[in-house]
Amino acid sequence: MPQAVKTDVGDHAPCDSGIPAKAVAHITADRRATAEAPLDLVPFANLKSFFTGGGIGSAPHILWDPFTGSFAQFFPATSRSKALADAPGGVRTNRAGKVVIQIEALFFPHCRVDGKVFARLVDTPCKGWSELNAWVKSWGVPDVWPMGRPTALSRNTSPAGVWTSRGGWYAHAHVPENDHVDPGSWPQFVAPGPDGDLPEPSPGEGRFVPFPGPAFFVAGRRSPVIAAMHQRLVAEDCDRYTSSSGIDVWGPGDVRSYAAWQQKLGFTGSAADGMPGRGSWDRLRVPA
Repeated sequence: MPQAVKTDVGDHAPCDSGIPAKAVAHITADRRATAEAPLDLVPFANLKSFFTGGGIGSAPHILWDPFTGSFAQFFPATSRSKALADAPGGVRTNRAGKVVIQIEALFFPHCRVDGKVFARLVDTPCKGWSELNAWVKSWGVPDVWPMGRPTALSRNTSPAGVWTSRGGWYAHAHVPENDHVDPGSWPQFVAPGPDGDLPEPSPGEGRFVPFPGPAFFVAGRRSPVIAAMHQRLVAEDCDRYTSSSGIDVWGPGDVRSYAAWQQKLGFTGSAADGMPGRGSWDRLRVPA
């Protein structure tokens, strides 16, 4: 993940390429607090050290701090991680997909940050979620919850047939062979704007075009946004165009040049197919 601090713990192992891609949502749940007795959130650095030290045997792919938008990455997306119980001879929970990307959100219910108490993950600022969602999606994980988006800390085990046949997002509480009830809640997927319409920029984004959404980038689309993107790709030494005409029309040269930009950011495979995603777009900083 381009935005993540890389702390590779090694011990890579392949996933099961014949099963659809998945992501699994966890919370660190590293302290037990209540509404009557909230506790301070554990620092991000502490959890990062845990997953590279004593907790290496349960390390996920990504540690996400929803309060700051910080990320640490312990495994490449193409390797299995170790955040799930995985019984010998079972359904190979950590490997059951082309990718099985596991996310640990730094959170526990009734944690306290800067004097404010947060009962649910969705009550936090969820900073960095759009980048995280875009990166996970870039690995072929669809924006669906086969067992339903989690809304409570309760167990709802996926039937083995669902787990091994349907891609998308699963809660830790959904995974076979596991007994955890987390994450309790999870932010909604980042929805693109309507086809052809650009969403309003967020505060502080006025100088750059916000991500138009994947439906914007279709062959023949004419827009000054595409022309501005063209100029930025050229400026970033990602010029793979064969003509200087029609720079405001999305076409094969844009796909090749954008793929070069994704590769420059460190994306590989299907994540560098030339189709813009939110994370790479935001980093390109296309002027408005």
